[in-house]
Amino acid sequence: MKKLGIAILISSFILPFLSGQGLDILKVKGKIKPSILLRGQEGKVILKLEVPSDIYINSFPSLVIEFKPCKELIFSKNFFTSSDLELESFEKDGNRYLNLENNIEIPFKVSMKAKRGKHELKGEIKYFACSATEGWCLKSSKEFKISFSTLKSIYRRKSK
Repeated sequence: MKKLGIAILISSFILPFLSGQGLDILKVKGKIKPSILLRGQEGKVILKLEVPSDIYINSFPSLVIEFKPCKELIFSKNFFTSSDLELESFEKDGNRYLNLENNIEIPFKVSMKAKRGKHELKGEIKYFACSATEGWCLKSSKEFKISFSTLKSIYRRKSK
């Protein structure tokens, strides 16, 4: 019985680490441009991904950015891979990693039925991270939220 208790105690510390839940590897900063949106207007989700200096995000398997359904914003699809977004990669020690120095931009259009007010876009990033110094790799995910506002007005392009 004592061995079972020790095994449970050890697994409660090890399993979150192995699944990535105990580690905060990926930091996501997000914003929507423009900050206030009109119905019919086009905009972009801007994501900045950061990892500690000794950790890299593998280019394969692909990083995936998935958006939860949001009635106010229309995307061309609900998930995007690193190849869809044409993210740059680099090689180090025989492995290919994503270059996270640049922002990731994902276009959208505001629904003509968008309700006026403050809203929240929710999403999740699925990735495969590796530590070159510690010699481990793990598959993990990170959820994110971005607040934005919409007005009831309809966007009209300025004539030239």
